[in-house]
Amino acid sequence: MITKAVFSAMLLSGAALLKEERDRIGDIDSRFGDGDHGVTTSRIADTIEAKVAAWTDASFHDFIDDLGTAIMELGGGSAGPLYGTMIGGMAEALSDETAVDAAGLKQMLAASRDEMFLITKARVGDKTMMDALIPAVAAAERAPDDVGAVLDAAAAAARAGRKETAKFRARHGRARNYGEQTIGTVDAGALSTSLFFRGLADGFHKAQA
Repeated sequence: MITKAVFSAMLLSGAALLKEERDRIGDIDSRFGDGDHGVTTSRIADTIEAKVAAWTDASFHDFIDDLGTAIMELGGGSAGPLYGTMIGGMAEALSDETAVDAAGLKQMLAASRDEMFLITKARVGDKTMMDALIPAVAAAERAPDDVGAVLDAAAAAARAGRKETAKFRARHGRARNYGEQTIGTVDAGALSTSLFFRGLADGFHKAQA
């Protein structure tokens, strides 16, 4: 079961990985993009940390919805709106819950993906963060109804999806202008998304120890 304390630990773990890998994310993004993805995801991590620290009696829905809005308002290119939608979209599966089970987690992740579908046409193979998110949600939906198993499946699939992006030619954003040159390099958005999912899983398991 994911309680407020456990979810907080999950988010903080995801934020920590984004900050730890800031330079790596930025280096990859600088090859074919604006080069600011590492900086922006680090700012997103700061926002997550601040919102978790301020979480008092708000329901899961209200907290996640507020977190998503705060991330969207960061600016700094497309990462804010995209991450704000990905994270905030989880709230669409919730109402006034104070804890979430495995089935609820699956619904949260599916809602996150579905909200992203509303704002981007990118799908698997387009070399974007969706290459990590879509497989992660699919794997989570197939996983047993156990929170740890759901999160591990999502994290593993996100990592595999990120690695697959090295085979693709970029079709969105500034990177698409480089065409075939982008083959051989993983997508920075897929990398940051896979790190976030890994952080969620790691945070859950640490909270259970």
